[in-house]
Amino acid sequence: MARSSADDAELKRACEASIEGSKHKVVLSIRVAKSRGIFGKSAKLGRQIAKARVLAITTKSKGQKIKAFLRVLKYSNGGILEPAKLYKLKHLSKLEVIQNDPSGCTFMLGFDNLRSQSVAPPQWTLRNKDDRNRLLLCILNMSKEVLGCLPKVIGIDIVEMALWAKENSPITTNQTVIEDGVATSIMIQNNIQVTVEKDLVSQVEEEDLEALLGTYVMGVGEADAFSERLNRELQALEAANVYALLESESLIEQVLHGLEVATLCVEDMDEWLCIFNVKLKYMREDIELIEARNNKLELHSANHKKLMEELDKLVGRLHIPPEFAASLRGGSFDEPHVVKSIEACEWLIGAIRHLQVPNLDPSYAIMQAVKERRVELENLKITFVRRASEFLKNYFTSLVDFMMSDKNYFSQRGSLKRPDHTDLRYKCRTYAQLIQHLKSLDKNSLGTLRKAYCHSLNVLLCREAREFANELRASTKVGKAPAAWFESHASSGQTANSAETVVLSEGYSKMLTIFIPLLVDESSFFGQFMCFDIPTLANGSNSCSDGNGKTDDNQECVASVGLFSYLGGSTTELCVLNESLQELLDGIQEDFYALLDWAFKYDPLRCISMHGITKHFLSGQKANTTGFVRLLLDDLEARISMHFSRFVDDCIYVIEKTERNACQLGVLPYILRFANLATRMEQYIQGQFRDLVDQAYSKIVSIMFVCLERTAQMDPKYSDIVLLENYAAFQNSLYDLATVVPILAKYYHQASESYDQACTRHINMVIFITFERLFLFARRIEELMFTITPAEIQFQVGMSKADLQKMLKFSLSRLDKTINAMYKKLQKNLTSEELLPSLWDKCKKDFLDKYGSFVKLVNKIYPGESVPPVSEMRELLAQM
Repeated sequence: MARSSADDAELKRACEASIEGSKHKVVLSIRVAKSRGIFGKSAKLGRQIAKARVLAITTKSKGQKIKAFLRVLKYSNGGILEPAKLYKLKHLSKLEVIQNDPSGCTFMLGFDNLRSQSVAPPQWTLRNKDDRNRLLLCILNMSKEVLGCLPKVIGIDIVEMALWAKENSPITTNQTVIEDGVATSIMIQNNIQVTVEKDLVSQVEEEDLEALLGTYVMGVGEADAFSERLNRELQALEAANVYALLESESLIEQVLHGLEVATLCVEDMDEWLCIFNVKLKYMREDIELIEARNNKLELHSANHKKLMEELDKLVGRLHIPPEFAASLRGGSFDEPHVVKSIEACEWLIGAIRHLQVPNLDPSYAIMQAVKERRVELENLKITFVRRASEFLKNYFTSLVDFMMSDKNYFSQRGSLKRPDHTDLRYKCRTYAQLIQHLKSLDKNSLGTLRKAYCHSLNVLLCREAREFANELRASTKVGKAPAAWFESHASSGQTANSAETVVLSEGYSKMLTIFIPLLVDESSFFGQFMCFDIPTLANGSNSCSDGNGKTDDNQECVASVGLFSYLGGSTTELCVLNESLQELLDGIQEDFYALLDWAFKYDPLRCISMHGITKHFLSGQKANTTGFVRLLLDDLEARISMHFSRFVDDCIYVIEKTERNACQLGVLPYILRFANLATRMEQYIQGQFRDLVDQAYSKIVSIMFVCLERTAQMDPKYSDIVLLENYAAFQNSLYDLATVVPILAKYYHQASESYDQACTRHINMVIFITFERLFLFARRIEELMFTITPAEIQFQVGMSKADLQKMLKFSLSRLDKTINAMYKKLQKNLTSEELLPSLWDKCKKDFLDKYGSFVKLVNKIYPGESVPPVSEMRELLAQM
């Protein structure tokens, strides 16, 4: 039977923890299901929404009295018990078992102090009848012992409950504890028998007793007479019993005689049993002795058999086959015999492993025969490793020497040869398993073997790269492009050389396309062939070329550059691999450097396209990649950037030199030549990385603007004319490029702002010189307005109405000639005639704005004075 939750100590402790601080003691705690019934309907309706609850019977001592309570606890969201309801047992008036529940495990508790009797009381359902009887008995006993009264019980037989209490371990009883002379009655949990059956009578029995008592009361007037009648009947019954005993005396004597005879037989049987027991005891001891001797013999036999098996295994491990010993000491490593050498090596590895302590019992390891055999196997291992290492080093050298002696492996005049190491790798793979076994035997032996392989293959790779680069340069025909773009003899027709020098970047791209995948494949093959403990090499064997030696696109090769994206493996092993690859590929970078220097010599701007090609190869690598191939590409990128920076520095030097010898007026030569240079540079970018070109734009344009400002300050009289003409030329020449190049758009807007500022300053100067007295008079009025009121200004010296009319007559008489003079002054010293219309329009607009401000000022200070209106001045300017 499943354990009841009333015996769950953890549940009881959880209940005590939830009511901690209330001074209540938990007598009984049990899990129930709570549901809500409906008056007049079946109680099953309420059970459909049952909720898990815990009922706890608790007591609390208050002085000499003990109070009993019924607590309802519920589970919170975190699964922790917390108090929900509290009922006093003294108000318990009814205990009803629901008849509609077939299991009989559902009951209701009725309390006479509930405020709302219209709401159906909760129904409590337990797991089985045992839990139900245990809880109800506890409530009834608590009511009897503590409260002295019992609630009304409906739907359950009290006698059946009492019988159940006898058959099962009772739950609670009453115990009196004396403290300080006061007797206190409390409920405790033990195995003392309850007395509920003495106090509780079923309803049927109660009705029978009432009927019986009613029968006896009929015809009886007093209780004494009824008592006397019962006594007489009792005496009559006792007399009848004595008479029956006297009549059966002969039968009793026969029974006693039979008992004496049986007693004698039992005594005789007991003596015989004692004798047999002694004999069986001795026999048992003899059998145990025989079994012990037999067990020892069987144990000795099993041990001897096991010992023979272990010795046979040990002898098998110590035996060295003659054919393997001969192969390890002096066998050949040529291709026809390498399989036999590998089998002997595998046997040697297994034999050494079997004689080691994890695979061999420690007690065997100290045996002299095992020690001697281990020394012999160690000598075989040293001999085999030395012989195999010497053979492989000589084998690698011979393979490379054979390829070096055949010129058909390398590029020749008029023919570029793609390096092909397929045959070399095929021959090396023949000994791949042998190298793995060498690593298992002696890991340190691979150091010299790796160096020998790296040295031999490095010579081959450097020769292939050198021959390929030399033939690539020899077969490329290109005219030399001028390097000085800002020299006075540099013409604007330099952009025609871009189509001629495209072969330079194509040659560089072909070099990377062929050799970068080759270096990646060689590095990957080396890491696997030489048994480095690095599980995965990302893109280790990918190649950008097809079987015919052609590439689909330069961008397709980017994925093959990610050389060492390793997953797992130790950092130490990775460092050793990188050091070996440095030795394997070192020196090949010189041919790439020579190709870059050669391309820069013919066309420095080709650095832009070559830089983009290099960045595309680098962009395919992951952030955690390492290795010589990435370092090589980083060095190539740095070298290209260095060459291009030198070209930019030369351009800056020419610009600064032009500044010292330039004429102040007119458009400076480097302003227009920069547009040609930028156009050429954009042709080389072709959607590739822009960082190199944008940096060059920033440096060159910044120096151009600084030199322009310094040139303009050589003569402040013409500074604004120089600035507006050059900034306008800069904008006109870069208008198309500024719409597509963000960095040039930035400088375009900067030049536009500087142009507007120079135009404003120059036009203001022309207007002020032409109408000097007019605007000096207006400036005088504005200055006086800071110190005196507007009405007092006309009374100041030189500011009267007569002075105003005199100034207007001088400034505005023959206005057509004055405006014509202002136009000529604006035209004077201006070398770019195409700027004059826009400057004249701006000049008229600014003059009208200034004149309008002057008219408003005069009307405010000199009311009533006649001044030509702005509309008249606008019509006059429109006619000019």
